[in-house]
Amino acid sequence: MGGDSGNGAAAAVRLAEGAALREAVDTADPAAWTALDAGVREITPGPDWLPAWERTEAARTLPGALTGGSDARPLSAGWLALGLCHRQGRIRAAALERAATLPQLLPLMVVRCSDWVPPVRADARRLLAEVLDAESAVRLMPLILRIGRRDRGDFVTDLATRLLRAAPRETLAPLYTDADRTARRYAYRLAIEEGYLSPAELARAAARDTDLVIQSRCADAALAGLARRGASGQAGAVADRDAYDDVLEPLLGARGAQARAAGVTALRRAGRSRRAEGYLGDRAGVVRACARYVLRQAGDDPLTWYRERCGAGGPALPAGAVSGLAECGERADAELLRALTSHAVAAVRARAVAGLRALDVTDVARMRELLDDPAPGVVREAALALLPSAPVLDERWLMRRLAPERPRQVRVSAFRLLDAHEGLVRLRAAVALIDDPDDRLRYRARQSVQRWRPTADVPRGSAEVGELLDRARLLDMYTVHRLKWEAGVRA
Repeated sequence: MGGDSGNGAAAAVRLAEGAALREAVDTADPAAWTALDAGVREITPGPDWLPAWERTEAARTLPGALTGGSDARPLSAGWLALGLCHRQGRIRAAALERAATLPQLLPLMVVRCSDWVPPVRADARRLLAEVLDAESAVRLMPLILRIGRRDRGDFVTDLATRLLRAAPRETLAPLYTDADRTARRYAYRLAIEEGYLSPAELARAAARDTDLVIQSRCADAALAGLARRGASGQAGAVADRDAYDDVLEPLLGARGAQARAAGVTALRRAGRSRRAEGYLGDRAGVVRACARYVLRQAGDDPLTWYRERCGAGGPALPAGAVSGLAECGERADAELLRALTSHAVAAVRARAVAGLRALDVTDVARMRELLDDPAPGVVREAALALLPSAPVLDERWLMRRLAPERPRQVRVSAFRLLDAHEGLVRLRAAVALIDDPDDRLRYRARQSVQRWRPTADVPRGSAEVGELLDRARLLDMYTVHRLKWEAGVRA
């Protein structure tokens, strides 16, 4: 179930009609609980302006069944859920006492801990503190953290944190692999603060997790743990080497760039600076930068390595080495990069074009040739390199590349360059694509027409402008009339 209140209102109606809680609500989704909470109180249009579920028999029975009197009777978990989210505070308060005995309603008790009515909020907090244990806190952590971001929501996060600090360290383990990124961040932060994980375990976590925050946090904590161990002299030389191996190898082999960068930087402290040479051609810029730093601290010149690798070329040349040459090279290295624009590997050609742009060297003739490259990445980089020179490019040559039979990347890049022109050139290109079958190109073309303004080189009252704008009548008539008036063309 989604997290919006509309879905919550539909779930409330199903509960009122007798559906089981698990049938009406995705109980594993924290957004489903907050949606139910809002949906129970969501007003729907009608003569009575009430929530939809309050037009059912349950709405007439529930208040008396909860607050006592002749209608008092046992209630299902679904109806108690409606009571816990009811718009009237007295009914929410009455439902709390009964809900405390039902584990399936713990999520709504968590929600009520941030209730806007002080007595309801106080009762919910008192009852939750009595029934919540560390295992339940782990299971509900995504919801607890979501509620914790609300006003008055800090109680539940503080309560869960106290329980988890007092619990065995293994209790946190399910959260390390939870699908919810926020819950994983919380778990690793708490584990680092409490020292639950060894440096090797933190390094493996940094290498395994896909979240950048977790990668950085765990990698930094792993290396800090190694540094503390070395400073306190807890291990001998052999054990110290083994400890570095246990930490560095997972980091250096990690898929995430942040973790690899941390591992490469740590090579210097481990006395293995020469190994950083293997990361000068890494696919990530931050890793290449760390490798260059480590080698420079050891007295080596990374630029020499880049020049040798790029000068040799060959099919084994990593694309990252080409980017690295541009990052630390000079304008004199442009010749090496220009030669690599003909490399057999598309990624190398694309990085070479990007490198020339980074060095502020543009070979317009060569970039024009690369606009017809079969690799989309190369075409995109060539178009970016040509943008400053777009006004001097042959308009007819570019217009031919808008033809439907051309590859999509060629058409997109040609239009981007034509759109960088002014006056009639830009309008001609946009109108040519205004009813194009490619959705994105058509959208960009229509946006270009709407933003078009006549420039000094457009004759006032130009017949061609009038014809082009007539072809643009797929746009709203107001826009067409406005553009014609600005261009001095009779509407």
